[in-house]
Amino acid sequence: MVGSVRKCDIVIIGGGLNGAALALALSHGPHTVTLVEMQPPTAPIEAWDARIYAYSPGNVDWLRGLGGWDDNLRQQAVHAMRVHGDAAGRLTFDALETGLPALAFIAENRGLQWQIWQALQARGVSIVRERPVAVAWGEAGMAHRLCFGGAGVDLEARLLVAAEGANSWLRQQAGIGLDVEDYHQSGVVANFECERPHRGIAWQWFRPDGILAYLPLPGRRLSIVWSTPTEAVAARLAQSPEALAREVAEAGDHALGALRLITPAQAFPLRRRLAHEWVRPGLVLLGDAAHTVHPLAGQGVNLGFRDSRLLAEMLARGGDPGEIGRLQSYALRRREDVFGMQAVTGQLKRAFYELGAPFGVWRNTGMTAVDAFGPLKQALMRHAVQ
Repeated sequence: MVGSVRKCDIVIIGGGLNGAALALALSHGPHTVTLVEMQPPTAPIEAWDARIYAYSPGNVDWLRGLGGWDDNLRQQAVHAMRVHGDAAGRLTFDALETGLPALAFIAENRGLQWQIWQALQARGVSIVRERPVAVAWGEAGMAHRLCFGGAGVDLEARLLVAAEGANSWLRQQAGIGLDVEDYHQSGVVANFECERPHRGIAWQWFRPDGILAYLPLPGRRLSIVWSTPTEAVAARLAQSPEALAREVAEAGDHALGALRLITPAQAFPLRRRLAHEWVRPGLVLLGDAAHTVHPLAGQGVNLGFRDSRLLAEMLARGGDPGEIGRLQSYALRRREDVFGMQAVTGQLKRAFYELGAPFGVWRNTGMTAVDAFGPLKQALMRHAVQ
């Protein structure tokens, strides 16, 4: 039996940060929007989420304007950043040099996703909490149909947006290929209490055993991301909480004194991904469904939000949201940002972990030179805070 069909202009599959933020932004525009998400977020709890991100001021301002970010969110402003090479290389960034109150804002994934969803519900955005089983692709210029099977109501839309992350089901249904580069590292993440106040400073060390980042959290707390060689991940995770805390404190030059683990350590594999196509007639890949980068620059989630910002801006003009010319223009405008970030993070990782000791003087001298060359450092900061 053929089920019933509900028509709308845009269907977004994936209600994570990027997909939910896009749905919220589009709810202020001329199109009807439906968000498909099988696992809506749950209300934040007192325990800290291990998934912590650094959000750029530009993205925070955008979310705040949509009602998706407010002062109830547990957050910490980053006022400065200290980057250390594997020898004498040093690079510092300070919010005072940008004229902004912060370089970034640190917050939990769970808390921000919950706030965006609260705003979505306040806007009355249609949400489907079922799993699609197939896509009936329309001919050129025709709507696509998202099928749910059984007695479910199918959705017919002029534009489908894939926002389900790196393993996007919709991308696979479209048969869009993917370039994947395995970094042979996993990101070990955990949260700690620290002995000394962090003063809103983020730290990063390029160490022989991986890149370690300290991200300040409210109070005397911090979150870490330690890009760890694959073969060393199991041993790092198997340590006692006390042993891991000692190792992280020592690796960070005891910058914040003694540490105490407050969330279990987790790990996720690090890979660069780039979809062969980002758009087709009536289809857009958004965020991690289209591209992923090494976390050393903390820009993955920000790239996804900038995808959402530009797409929402271009669709706000009205007209057919699935028209290929407009979608191609969107993809073209996003290429420089994404390709540039993939190149920078990939080359930094290669410089420190593939070129070896003979290039040590070059890479550390280069880091110090960037620190001393004001215009280049200013350009890097301007891009990071967008």
